[in-house]
Amino acid sequence: MATLGRWCLRHRYVVILIWVAVLGGLGVSNSAVGSAYNDTFSLPGTESTKALDLLQHSFPATSGDTITVVWHTTNGSVEDQAVRDRMTSTLQRIDDSAHVSGVMSPYGELGGTQISGDKKTAYALVNFDDQANQLPTKVFTDIIEIGEDARTDGLQVELGGIAIQASEQGPSFGAELYVGLIAAAVVLFLAFGSLASMFLPLLTAIVALGAALFTVGLLSHAMTIGTTAPTLAALIGLGVGVDYALFIVTRHRNGIKAGRTPDESIGNALNSSGRAVLFAGGTVVVALLGLFVLDIAFISGMAVGAAVTVAFTVAASFTLLPAMLGVIGTRVLSRRERKRLAELGPRVDNVGRYWTRFSGFVRRRPAILALFSLAVMAVLVIPFFSLRLGAADQGNLPEETTARRSYDLLAQGFGPGFNGPLLLVAQLPPGGGGDATLQTLADRVKATPGIAAVSVPIPNEAGTAAILQAIPTTAPQDEATTKTIARLRGDVIPSVTQGTGVTVHVGGLTAIFDDFAEVFADKLPLFITVIVGLGCLLLLIAFRSIVVPLTAAAMNLLAAGASFGVVIAVFQWGWDINLITIGREGPIESYLPALMLAVLFGLSMDYQVFLVSRIHEEWVNTRDNGRAVQVGQAETGRIITAAATIMILVFGSTGLGDERTFSEFGIGLAVAVALDAFILRTFLVPAVMHLLGRSNWWLPGWLDRILPHASIDPPDDYRTSTPSNLQTTVAK
Repeated sequence: MATLGRWCLRHRYVVILIWVAVLGGLGVSNSAVGSAYNDTFSLPGTESTKALDLLQHSFPATSGDTITVVWHTTNGSVEDQAVRDRMTSTLQRIDDSAHVSGVMSPYGELGGTQISGDKKTAYALVNFDDQANQLPTKVFTDIIEIGEDARTDGLQVELGGIAIQASEQGPSFGAELYVGLIAAAVVLFLAFGSLASMFLPLLTAIVALGAALFTVGLLSHAMTIGTTAPTLAALIGLGVGVDYALFIVTRHRNGIKAGRTPDESIGNALNSSGRAVLFAGGTVVVALLGLFVLDIAFISGMAVGAAVTVAFTVAASFTLLPAMLGVIGTRVLSRRERKRLAELGPRVDNVGRYWTRFSGFVRRRPAILALFSLAVMAVLVIPFFSLRLGAADQGNLPEETTARRSYDLLAQGFGPGFNGPLLLVAQLPPGGGGDATLQTLADRVKATPGIAAVSVPIPNEAGTAAILQAIPTTAPQDEATTKTIARLRGDVIPSVTQGTGVTVHVGGLTAIFDDFAEVFADKLPLFITVIVGLGCLLLLIAFRSIVVPLTAAAMNLLAAGASFGVVIAVFQWGWDINLITIGREGPIESYLPALMLAVLFGLSMDYQVFLVSRIHEEWVNTRDNGRAVQVGQAETGRIITAAATIMILVFGSTGLGDERTFSEFGIGLAVAVALDAFILRTFLVPAVMHLLGRSNWWLPGWLDRILPHASIDPPDDYRTSTPSNLQTTVAK
């Protein structure tokens, strides 16, 4: 790796031009063919998927997507002639729009139930000829404009539905992310005191991210990658990109201060910190690709997007970063540092007094600090045991969106459950029949607790299937709605259809999200087992120890549980204290635990690798565990906490946005990184390693013989000397 770093530094302008060419080529290709992001996901074998398949086969005209047009009058009634004429004209314009297969108006022959009891609110259903993710966004933005044109001072017109929500979403990269980047730049400047050193980690991360996003856009033509994948990839890429560059730049700066030439210093940096970066990046990629065990294309696409971004980030850290370091030369140091180097000569003392004293304090009080840290983490884990997976409904959208206002009007006019109707799709026996069973079913469903209303059964033209719509009494995201679905599937429907030849499946968007949560909950244990097992195997190979991987796995799971606890307290319990705009409390997004766990496990491994690799290096040199842990913590503590602060700012700023899913993800990651860096790696891990002593490095001889050798430690020529101030402290 030293050879690669030195080559890139010596041929710096060639390397920079190569990166510019790669970035430009990917950008041109992406611009030429565009992207094909697709939010389609399937859950084979679930009740809601069976209902959807039957609906598409038996009712092809109504199997496309649906949106709702809602209007509310503050004066008079929606049946007043002026309101009727205006909205009839508006609905006709919508009916004439592209890909609209029909509009069900409340002013039609069967539309009486589409007007609220107080005559103040009405709605129309707009059916399309395909699913929303297969239609151009312009189809929905044009209809939104038609609805806006219909508004008057006394008439409020809003549009709702998943397609409308997706059309209203702003750019993936909001102002919050840029705020986080600016804050990260400030931290880098305070850490280095040099504008050049501040910009290099940011520039490396941004270039790698740009190339990665162009690549992901091209990959979206070959596999299912959702529209949220680029945003999540950007969050992860910027976080780890700045971190990886920060570790290498710090090691390079220390080499310059020690009197090495830039050529020698970059070789040392890549052969030490670079090895840790490669291993850490590989661990993140492995953890992300572990999402493939869930066997859900939507999630696999997210995993690929994030993994590609991390891979580009590692590549840029090994090539582009050394080249740019060669361009700035000794300006990687601040003016004050360059002046001190010229006047006082090389210095090896790169450890601050604070971390020198603190590492000694941890060595003297390991038991107390370990118990304190465990107590803090245990308290934060408690909410995790009340985790409820699901999907937040449109009542959590920002109030200025038409989808949110449509949701509120329907809830006020028709009840909260009206925003999440359940669709009962029945397959009738061959040869006809089943009408009496369907009517009995409608009566039983209507009498079921949690159901507000049920439509009459509507058969298809062939008489082979029928549909009923059931309106819950509770909102789509409420836990009571999940119980109602379970009650219908497990009790009401079987008791009516048993022995009749009629098969009924409960579908609709609310049921789909409910099944989505159940599928994730069932597969989560397998996923955890896979990524924990792979992570332990990588650490076992790297550090030749049984205890280090097991300790790391336990710590990482503890950090994940605590961060989930905070997310649950904020988003599920509603403990936000109005600091963030997340709407009301509700379930945690179904895929969030798996996605967060993959990222958190990878990031936690980063800090574990950076800390333990330095400890292991000192252990190999001295065979003194106490000294090794103290030296490792003293030399890595400052850089780990600085890197963590940057990640917290990037992730945390995103968590302050209006998009609930991104808020959950951003806040969860920010909390996890904070706990990992400032509790686990600062207190718990060093304290536990002090308590375990030489047992940290135990490995059975037979296992040592069969394991492949892939050490993170630098070669002997690049081993770090213990700074003189630390030698004095450790000696004491």
